[in-house]
Amino acid sequence: MKKAKKAKQPTSCKPKGRRKKTVLDQSSIPAINPQHHPDAAGIDVGAEEFVAALPPGRSEQTVRTFATYTSGVEALRDWLLEHSIKTAALESTGNYWIMLYDKLTEAGIEVYLVNARHVKGVPGKKTDVCDAQWLQQLHAAGLLRKSFRPALEIVPLRYLMRHRSEMVEHAATQLHLMQKVLTEMNLKLHHVFSDIDGVSAQAIIGAILAGERDAHALAKLRDRRCKSPLTDILEALKGDYRPEYLFVLRQAWEAWQQTQKAIVACDVQLSALATKVESQMQAPLPAAENKQQHKLAKNSPDMGIYQTGWRFYGVDLSDIPGVSAGVISALVSEVGTRQQMLSAFRSAGAFASWLGLCPDNRVSGGKVLKARTRKVPSRLARAMRLAAFGLQRNDSEMGQMLRRFKGRLGKAEGITATAHKLARVIYGVIKSQCRYEEQEAFKVSPQKLQRRHRRLQEEAAKLGFALTQITSAS
Repeated sequence: MKKAKKAKQPTSCKPKGRRKKTVLDQSSIPAINPQHHPDAAGIDVGAEEFVAALPPGRSEQTVRTFATYTSGVEALRDWLLEHSIKTAALESTGNYWIMLYDKLTEAGIEVYLVNARHVKGVPGKKTDVCDAQWLQQLHAAGLLRKSFRPALEIVPLRYLMRHRSEMVEHAATQLHLMQKVLTEMNLKLHHVFSDIDGVSAQAIIGAILAGERDAHALAKLRDRRCKSPLTDILEALKGDYRPEYLFVLRQAWEAWQQTQKAIVACDVQLSALATKVESQMQAPLPAAENKQQHKLAKNSPDMGIYQTGWRFYGVDLSDIPGVSAGVISALVSEVGTRQQMLSAFRSAGAFASWLGLCPDNRVSGGKVLKARTRKVPSRLARAMRLAAFGLQRNDSEMGQMLRRFKGRLGKAEGITATAHKLARVIYGVIKSQCRYEEQEAFKVSPQKLQRRHRRLQEEAAKLGFALTQITSAS
């Protein structure tokens, strides 16, 4: 037998149509005790307009909208100063907040640049006006945390260093294009030379674009340090010189040459900006213990980066295994000097948390629900991971830790855990201003020694043995 269908419940008959847009009244917003920051404002940042909200009762019109033009930013600043605003909270929306942040900071208003995820998911507050009011109330109650932004003298250094990184990536793209074209021309330069951007390969590519086709004449342009046999080089230089291939090769080669000139000019500007930053250490950099310690990599900034790191922090960070010019340049441009770093991060754990390298434990009911690291788009954290990745064949304690972590946690997790340790070591060395000592950095704490004893006793008990502590003879 077929089952009888359930009768539908009667519903209220409402006319279908477009729903009216409801505007929340300010009195309907739940009040929060505004005693932490009584003179706080909230600003919703957009591409075309800024919506600012004052504390309730501060003015007849507590919410106003300003254009994002310079005149609108200045009018917003004057409006906040007129109503005795001392601090303001705004979300980090794209890069639209930068001009407003600088103008308010210059006027003496303390700006809280907050993460949009911290105020996300509040029902009923999806308009710009409500967002600004909600930001104002949260900030007045002290519920928002300020995002880290380096000092004003470090901001241009950071801006140019990030611009330089983008140019290095653009240069790498042109190198890949050159290698692609050479492969299609059947010129196997990357098989007989170590790098396409090396002295030998670049000299030969320049001669090819100038019209040279003789393999013997091209082979004579190789550097004297080239170890490939002459016969292999001659075979690699026999190819198909079609016009369309040469056209694309010329464009890629000229773009790469132009980018290299721009990088050199950027390094000069970076050196000038780093020299202007005041620091307590003015002594020269101590001599390196080995030839590789102060060596610059191919894409490292040529701005005296090791001397700059010594001047900023008072210690030679290159003593730490894995720390090279790339890590120091990222640390100098992203964080600043030693005083600025210690004032921004109270401990090594806070520094690692800002980098997103420590576990983000989520515990509920005594159970760990999630222990993965947060996804933080930090250039310094990426440099730390690359430094940890380069330690996989290192004989130091840091290299041994990397291999242990990779075997126990996995490749990616092991690299992140080693980068976490590296960040803590860097912070500790900078704070203490003591030279890196491996025994001090990897000393066994009493808690770790106690856990090791407990594991040994449990393992011995499973095998039917008992451990006895041996007392040393006095």
